[in-house]
Amino acid sequence: MLSPWSPRLTRRGWIFLAVGLAFGLDAILIDHRDLLFIAGLLVSVPLMGLFHVMLRPGQVRVGRIFRPSIVPAGDDTVVSLQLRNLSSRPLDGASWRDPAPPGMGLMGQSAPADQLLPALERYRAGPETGPDSVRLEYALTPRIRGVYAFGPLLLGRRDPFGLAVREHPVGQSHDLVVTPRVTPLATRGVSVTRSDGSVRDLLRSLNPTSDELIAREYRPGDPFRRVNWPATARHGEIMVRQEEQRSNPEARIILDTTLNSHGAAEPARRLDHAFELAIEVVASIGVYLLDAGLKVQLLETGPSQLVPGSGQNLGGLGGDAPLVCSAPGGDRELLEGLANLVPVAAATDVGVGPGFGGSLPTFAVIVGLSEADAALFASLRGRCEPAVVFLLDSVSAVARAVLRDAGWRCIDVRSSRDIPAAWASGLNGRVDARETSETDSD
Repeated sequence: MLSPWSPRLTRRGWIFLAVGLAFGLDAILIDHRDLLFIAGLLVSVPLMGLFHVMLRPGQVRVGRIFRPSIVPAGDDTVVSLQLRNLSSRPLDGASWRDPAPPGMGLMGQSAPADQLLPALERYRAGPETGPDSVRLEYALTPRIRGVYAFGPLLLGRRDPFGLAVREHPVGQSHDLVVTPRVTPLATRGVSVTRSDGSVRDLLRSLNPTSDELIAREYRPGDPFRRVNWPATARHGEIMVRQEEQRSNPEARIILDTTLNSHGAAEPARRLDHAFELAIEVVASIGVYLLDAGLKVQLLETGPSQLVPGSGQNLGGLGGDAPLVCSAPGGDRELLEGLANLVPVAAATDVGVGPGFGGSLPTFAVIVGLSEADAALFASLRGRCEPAVVFLLDSVSAVARAVLRDAGWRCIDVRSSRDIPAAWASGLNGRVDARETSETDSD
């Protein structure tokens, strides 16, 4: 089987060859030498074209830059190619194409098909701005998250009559990181019905200007406007208010990465869509918490992909170390990690490992649970405060009931449009009516 870069005839070349063979057969049958000469000419020209394109177009150096190199799904990136002729003879008459990796789901403008490469003169020492160099650019709009390898660039060479063609790979491959979409979440107007516990602590941490207020004894020089009169009455001495900064508040996110616990009748396409939506939910919540100043732990139910290692095969609940992100730069680390996450087989050791930390605000995003997995999540309830689980359509009614009975706050998410409302509901809050009316009026 010929490789994609082997010399081959074009449609015109095959026509020449077929007509030449037909003429040759007729010439033999009717013993016509002039027709045999024409047949030989028609056959030899495509063969000479194949020999012509077998000659390499020279040595070419290719540099590839993505602007930006990390792009959210649905956004544009520009692919910039810098080519330089390194051979001692000019390069002209060549074509180029930069094939896009499969699975990107490109929309809008994509990698162009065969394009004529501008003529490049022979190599000259100096900067890459002379007549021996050229810059090529095109735009891409990937729709599906992932890490995609672009390259090598394919340079095509045709014979003067367009009867044969051969492509030569030049340059190295370069990765484009397509991160999941991030849905903006409300930063104002979220209230809480409970006034104590970890929910209050979480909301105060989400609002950096809402520091904890404590009372201490009065010291000379303290302004009297800071006197805490209720505390003064309780203690029998003058007490003043003092703000106490909370340090390193944390939150935990659990992502369901195991799909083998789903029923066999579940359509594969539906599961793929649910998993992609789960990734978007995790990305949106994680970026929001990081922007609010929290340290975020991200745990996978399956063997670790975010923190790879020889011992990372138990799953985040079974003892694998979580991915820990904090500002600044944590959002990029989180999104890059989620970019190439794929469903995996469930961990062999089912159970909660000793590394699963103490009580933290926990947000779980579930694609589907077996009864055993649901029971495992139910056992985690005592270490999660608050305990909020975002459930996709693929989760069974039995698993939902087990989680709800265990005390998890279950929120349904059916599409990307549901994420902001699901987040507000997960915090047992609401969007301020005045803010909503203003938005609607716009």
